[in-house]
Amino acid sequence: MHTADPHHLRRVQLIRKAALGVALLLVIGLAALTQSFGGVAALHEGLEALGLAMIAICVVGRAWCSLYIGGRKKAEIVDQGPYSISRNPLYVFSFIGSFGMGAQTGSVVIATLFVVISVAVFYLTVRQEEGWLSVTFGEVYRAYCARTPRFLPDFSKWQDRETLEVRPVFFLTTLRDGLGFFLAVPLFEALEHAQTVGWVHVVFNLP
Repeated sequence: MHTADPHHLRRVQLIRKAALGVALLLVIGLAALTQSFGGVAALHEGLEALGLAMIAICVVGRAWCSLYIGGRKKAEIVDQGPYSISRNPLYVFSFIGSFGMGAQTGSVVIATLFVVISVAVFYLTVRQEEGWLSVTFGEVYRAYCARTPRFLPDFSKWQDRETLEVRPVFFLTTLRDGLGFFLAVPLFEALEHAQTVGWVHVVFNLP
């Protein structure tokens, strides 16, 4: 049963990060044993470039969302800007970034696995958050849920305000966390180099 424990969301986030970390380590292990597109360089590099663009969209999008939600999640229902078209736009941009990270392997399959893992973990996280928010904000939050999709944006519901009170520390923290998505680039380049020089042996190919 959910209670309005102020530390509940913090615990949920810590569990979410741990679960994501373990799952992604397993997928990285899979990536180390595979080669994408049978070694066709053009397809491999094209997917990497697409993934890099998606990571950039993720970082910018998450930073944009933080301008609205930073420091307010436990204090009020934010329903303007990106939060007027999706209840969890920060997570939606994370899904985009997850595909971008997986795409650095050059494999569509592994990129999709990254997204599936992220959606599964974030879905469970969101269900916990929703329980807490429902208890804390009651009918106001339930009305927000009724008019706003959980994930997939409904652009017809867009609302915004003329001015925002921005809290720089939360913006910078979100930006820093988002930049971590780019770590996938040197990580998977290092794995590819290890495969090339024979330190890691490819077991099978994946598209």
